Amino acid sequence: MFIDYTKITIASGNGGNGAISFRREKYVANGGPDGGDGGKGGSIYFKVDLGLNTLIDFRYNKRYAAKNGEPGSGSRCNGKKGEDLYIKVPQGTVVKDAETGAIIADLSKEDQVECILEGGKGGKGNVHFATATRQIPNFAETGEPGKERAVILELKMIADVGLVGYPNVGKSTLLSRMTLARPKVANYHFTTLEPSLGVVKLKNGASFVMADIPGLIEGASEGVGLGLQFLRHVERTRVLLHVIDVAGTEGRDPVEDFEKINIELANYSEKLPKKLQIIAANKADVLQNEENFAKLEAKAKENGMEIFKISAVTGEGLDVLFMRIADLLKDIPKEEFEVEDKVAHYTFDDETPGWSITRENNTFTIEGKEIETIMRRVNFSDYESMAYFHNTLRKMGIEAELRRRGIKEGDIVKIFDWEFEYEE
Repeated sequence: MFIDYTKITIASGNGGNGAISFRREKYVANGGPDGGDGGKGGSIYFKVDLGLNTLIDFRYNKRYAAKNGEPGSGSRCNGKKGEDLYIKVPQGTVVKDAETGAIIADLSKEDQVECILEGGKGGKGNVHFATATRQIPNFAETGEPGKERAVILELKMIADVGLVGYPNVGKSTLLSRMTLARPKVANYHFTTLEPSLGVVKLKNGASFVMADIPGLIEGASEGVGLGLQFLRHVERTRVLLHVIDVAGTEGRDPVEDFEKINIELANYSEKLPKKLQIIAANKADVLQNEENFAKLEAKAKENGMEIFKISAVTGEGLDVLFMRIADLLKDIPKEEFEVEDKVAHYTFDDETPGWSITRENNTFTIEGKEIETIMRRVNFSDYESMAYFHNTLRKMGIEAELRRRGIKEGDIVKIFDWEFEYEE
């Protein structure tokens, strides 16, 4: 089975807590604080593995978590960093935020590695909070929690040539004849339910990768039939080989088939009509009305496209067609597949930094990531720790802002789950 779209949950590791410790050794006076820092939590990385071709492994394992950082300890010993987690994916995988749809990473290059979710920072030990006037700090930072998010993995196959066309026009037969791939071949629509890759090797030594992708129908760009499942793969090919049933064995007009397929390509992406397209007029072995080919040939010339009359069953015209494709590929560079709407340095951290104050009657609520970080350092049962906290609020300008907003003695100040009465 070819799995090309899945949703998983990833979680980075928590940072370890800083240690509250004091050096106590015989004959050493006033040893002082020596609490070490907590280790950083493990991060989540995605790595391209050329040995993978599908996302099928993610069908059975839906959650991936990195290791937590270890807490610090005495003697200024820092905690061990949490082990990073490397998740292997096939080349051509796009990682998206499941909630917003924003593209986080486009893993299209060989051996590419991307950090998707950073681990939480380790907390500082109490050794960092010692000053001339605060020689026994009874507080340390707790580690930052890791982050957990749902992401979508979308695999876009990377092939040199993509076979496009209506169902049952002979694409699978063509692939099986020219490569060692063995896609299912049968006389009914949507025989091919998943993309198939094959390597075409020609007599002159040239070779390229060709993909037989599920057939298009009218409305595919809006999700009709296999719709978008097809189009996300054809987007990455260098040449489009448009296979058309020139004999009209399905009762359709070849020229109309050509026009409708190209409408769907254009509706999906403005890049697709710009790709080099070659027409393969297939089923020439059962062609009884040469007028069909003549009309299709005229349409091809009108659009500046080359056309070849072939038969995937008998092999008629295949050598000439594929030698021509090999020659054209020499002058078409492989794309880097940059994603136009990719967000540079994308981060899941959507919290507003700094701080803010809101007032409701006589209650003043202070919020913000910066405040949350400071709160982790405070030991509310220790006088020096509380003094450090109030001094920090003063330096940040929060106390001045409270006064500007009219706070009075006895009013309530709320910071997260902690409340206290304001005193002058």
